[in-house]
Amino acid sequence: MAQTQTKIAKVDPVWQRICDEAETAIRDEPLIGGFVHTSVLHHASLENALAYRISMKLASSEMSDQMLREIADHAYASEPSLADAARADIVAIYDRDPACLRFLQPLLFFKGFQAVQAHRLGAWLFRQGRRDLAYYVQMRVSEIFGVDIHPGATIGKGLMIDHAHSIVIGETAVVGDNVSMLHSVTLGGTGKEEEDRHPKIGDGVLIGAGAKVLGNITIGHCSRIAAGSVVLEAVAPMKTVAGVPAKVVGEAGCSQPSQTMDQLLRTHG
Repeated sequence: MAQTQTKIAKVDPVWQRICDEAETAIRDEPLIGGFVHTSVLHHASLENALAYRISMKLASSEMSDQMLREIADHAYASEPSLADAARADIVAIYDRDPACLRFLQPLLFFKGFQAVQAHRLGAWLFRQGRRDLAYYVQMRVSEIFGVDIHPGATIGKGLMIDHAHSIVIGETAVVGDNVSMLHSVTLGGTGKEEEDRHPKIGDGVLIGAGAKVLGNITIGHCSRIAAGSVVLEAVAPMKTVAGVPAKVVGEAGCSQPSQTMDQLLRTHG
């Protein structure tokens, strides 16, 4: 009796939803049909669409979109976790950003999402020892998106960078999973030291607009850093810090501050 093999297609609900939303977007606004087709519907997977989108955004007279597309395609084929992180980022943005009404939006329009995915490509190159190419990606991300993340930095999944203007993340920084940060955040060093010199951000942390976290310090999981704060010392888990220099002003107020996005400082008395 002959054996038959059934090929089981991989189910990707994030990509399917993006494609469905793309069809609706074209019906609602036919003038963007070409843009949506080339960015989404022309592709068979989220990996293909990401590779296309990144290559088109980063291309210049110095390096063509075709060359960048080949690099990105190879990266996604070699390391599936890159696209898995992108899926987690899309869901995080949809869940936390009230301006995000569709999964389609980050892929097409949100520079924070696009910058992070381009960084993930640069970080992959950095880990492969292709450092000059990684630095090229970093340079283009900074020029195009106003986001400067060193390719040596470690960025977890489920990251939302809202507005994503003037973000700086240094080489030895580590950002955990499910972190949210707003514009003008710096995760930097404190001098000219060359070793491990940047912050370690725990899972579920919320970093407010304009906050600066400096030095090789640990920010405990599910903590909150108030807008405009300058953090120079380690922060225990599930605390709220504020001020210049930042001090503990209370508990985090909830178990997942990065998801609730509650930035109000409340005093009790």
